[in-house]
Amino acid sequence: MAEIILIVIGLCLFETINSIDNAIINADVLATMKAKARRWFLIYGILIAVFLVRGLLPWLIVYFTTGLGVVGSFTATFSNDPHVAEVIEKSAPVLLMGGGIFLVLLFFHWLFLEDKRFYLKHEHFFRKQGIWFYFASSVFLAILAFTIESRELFLGAIVGSTVFFLVEGFKKQAEAAEENLVHNSGGSDVAKILFLEVIDATFSIDGVIGAFAFTMSVPLILLGNGLGAVVVRQLTIGNIDRIKKYIFLKNGAMYSVVVLGSIMMAEAFGHEVSSWIAPTATIIIVGFFLYKSIKYNKNLPT
Repeated sequence: MAEIILIVIGLCLFETINSIDNAIINADVLATMKAKARRWFLIYGILIAVFLVRGLLPWLIVYFTTGLGVVGSFTATFSNDPHVAEVIEKSAPVLLMGGGIFLVLLFFHWLFLEDKRFYLKHEHFFRKQGIWFYFASSVFLAILAFTIESRELFLGAIVGSTVFFLVEGFKKQAEAAEENLVHNSGGSDVAKILFLEVIDATFSIDGVIGAFAFTMSVPLILLGNGLGAVVVRQLTIGNIDRIKKYIFLKNGAMYSVVVLGSIMMAEAFGHEVSSWIAPTATIIIVGFFLYKSIKYNKNLPT
């Protein structure tokens, strides 16, 4: 029970911190909408965010990696059948390899290309070398290509890198669309709600993939990520500017991402990693950067 609680807490924290950018976009777009539309999104939209998006994505991942079929993949997430458990265990390395590569590339993208509040010294250096992101990613993938002997793991690596670049492309389009919606006061509230739901689905991919570093139990992933989604909605309703003041939280999210990606890749290669390591590492890393953010704010002139 203690292990389950630790995993759920880690999942909730990871989903929340990883979705701060999503909450900020939500708040910016909601500010341009009528009260009725805002209420609909904040009340009924949570059902879509928790049960549809964060329920559908883990099921799709199990479906594509296990070969159990549509119904079999759904029942497998709640089944105690030893045969089903054996199938999931055999397919886990492919999922872990693809997810691990996705998360490591996500970290590289943040380190080299994204604007950030610098805390560690090396962050300045890598941000200045932004053009080298694609070179570093290519070298990373090339090394893996020569290291991986299993055909299945190689396929997982290809899928993981492909999904990363597709998701990043969607996020770039979302940023441009957000600018248009925020500054276009005549835009339809229905269009804005649909945009926010698509954005939520896109941003949730990071959290769902990273969740498999915590556990292969889909019910636990649904619970932890669902709680995180509720927290994100509460942040959207509340004072989002207060969250923006914790300027190093994004750093914490990204360093936890690379740790989780490394854990997933290690497990894909057959190394056993205790289930408590991922949530504990996430709590420690995020807690450290939260503390540094609070300390930074206290030292600001009043």
